[in-house]
Amino acid sequence: MGGSGFSDRVAGVIVGGAAGDALGAGYEFTKPGPATVIDMIGGGPFGWAPGEWTDDTSMALAIALAAVHGPGIDLDAVAAGFVAWFDSGPPDIGNQTRRVLSARPSSARDMQAVAMSLTGRTGGNGSLMRTAPVALAYLDDAAECVAAAGRIGLLTHHDEQAVEACELWTYAVRHAVLHADFGGVREYLRGSAHSAYWTERLDEAEHGTPDDFPDNGWVVHALQTAWWAISTTDQSTPEHLPRALEACVRAGNDTDTTAAIAGGLLGARWGASAVPPRWRAVLHGYPGLTGADLPDLAQRIAAHPQ
Repeated sequence: MGGSGFSDRVAGVIVGGAAGDALGAGYEFTKPGPATVIDMIGGGPFGWAPGEWTDDTSMALAIALAAVHGPGIDLDAVAAGFVAWFDSGPPDIGNQTRRVLSARPSSARDMQAVAMSLTGRTGGNGSLMRTAPVALAYLDDAAECVAAAGRIGLLTHHDEQAVEACELWTYAVRHAVLHADFGGVREYLRGSAHSAYWTERLDEAEHGTPDDFPDNGWVVHALQTAWWAISTTDQSTPEHLPRALEACVRAGNDTDTTAAIAGGLLGARWGASAVPPRWRAVLHGYPGLTGADLPDLAQRIAAHPQ
């Protein structure tokens, strides 16, 4: 298990996601070459400070802060948290999420109705990027964990593949916290009506390259990029976490989001202790939290019995 204990893995769900997000923020919409050093440089198209997380983690924290009051996660509290974040004037917000939150829906039901009304491409990666903390609220109930991931995804992304991706990934995050391995990714598909589709996508990720799934603003390619980075880098030690996050960034395009997605699962497997201390030391962002605040938040969510 590489030395990571249960509480370390609980903390890793949030710390790992935030670290991936902040690491990728400075490289968004680029494809770093092999000579490029990947580090917490900040900058990028939105001028992030070094170690500052983006919308991915800010929205994940809205979910996490709603989950603190458990058991479970109140959807209206999540919706209110999303609107409060939107009202803070974030530098970056995904197009699909912006279209939903700009209506300033006053409840989860209203938010989902706005999401359902959208036309065009509705399968962005914005629900998958924030889903990892959902697992912490349902560690003792796999079925409810999956259901909650779908419900929270539907608040902004009324799209079948986006819902399925959130369900699969959140199940895998929960499994990793409990069992310290990545087996939940494939285990989930054994009970899924969509197993053939996602088995093919995971196979492509494991045997292909990021050039095979380049549109990682789309939820399917985003999941494939994250799984490619996790499954094709050396998994023998906890250094797997920074190695895989770097691989996500080198894959290019939506680098903060693919690394945030991967980071949630990597942290659940290897624990917050696998995030390099110098990365953790500079982590910060909305709503005024730092990397040092995240482990306690994660523990408080996981402490609620269902």
